[in-house]
Amino acid sequence: MSAPAVGIVGAGSIGLAMAVVFAGAGSRVRIHEPSSEMAASVPSRLDERLRLLLEAGLLAESPADVAARVSVGAGLAAAIGDVDLVFECTPEDLEIKRAVFRDIAATAPRHAILASTSSAFGAGEFAGELAGRDRCLVLHPANPPYLIRVVEVVPAPFTGEDVVSRATELLRAANLIPVVLGAEVTGFVYNRLQGAVLREAYCLVRDGVIDVEGLDTIVREGLGLRWAVVGPFETADLNTRGGIAAHAVRLGPAYERMGAERGQHDPWTPELVAEVTAQRRAILPLDEWEDRTMWRDRRLAGLRHHLDQQNERRLCRAPAESTGKELA
Repeated sequence: MSAPAVGIVGAGSIGLAMAVVFAGAGSRVRIHEPSSEMAASVPSRLDERLRLLLEAGLLAESPADVAARVSVGAGLAAAIGDVDLVFECTPEDLEIKRAVFRDIAATAPRHAILASTSSAFGAGEFAGELAGRDRCLVLHPANPPYLIRVVEVVPAPFTGEDVVSRATELLRAANLIPVVLGAEVTGFVYNRLQGAVLREAYCLVRDGVIDVEGLDTIVREGLGLRWAVVGPFETADLNTRGGIAAHAVRLGPAYERMGAERGQHDPWTPELVAEVTAQRRAILPLDEWEDRTMWRDRRLAGLRHHLDQQNERRLCRAPAESTGKELA
């Protein structure tokens, strides 16, 4: 499959990042940015990100070669008039998105997929009244997508199945990892998970249980380190001999009490635990549990080694504290 032509509306952090991703994968990318100041900053900001990737060994070409595939158009038609995929990357304002999508739908070619990078609004909220709404959906990346590659694919009830399939193919071709959601929900999955953690984090600080730095340390050096290798369900599965079903029996009541303290009543019912268990066992049979736990530990050991090396570099580069004595 040849690299798609991509149009981007909005040159903020996400718009620019999507340009980095798709230009790096060989696409011709055109950007429409109404702010002349923001548009003028695209080349320098693009070069900065491409050089970061080059230094990290994550760019197969020179920054100049990739940047040559990106242009900032004089208007919307110049940016999206002949593309295969459009990304709307405007501020998180519903009325702005409705207006921009009306213009995009009237300007882009009929075959083009029209995608929003919205963090919370589903396509049903801003594209539901459009003619040709079947080609509209949300493709929600994390920031920055050139380093965090999972993208939520969020179709509206009216989005065509072929559009979802084509969108996932285009994302994979750009070295992104699409995850298709089964329903539009506010905040999708990224932000609902982040929101759950942040809500509890604020409560724990409020209640005097921990301070901000302590909480960030627990996530950064604890949960986050593990989640870089395995997700929450696999964590529970591998942490308890007998797998996630045994974990639910042993710790489910404690998690239910924690939720009740916050006024939340979402118990892990036997039916729900059975569904999660069935999905986990389809991924990892119990007779492979020991091997997978050692795989996890090897991956964590490699990550720990890398982070320790980075920390040593930072320590070496930090200014030496004065001791009042001359250094030999």
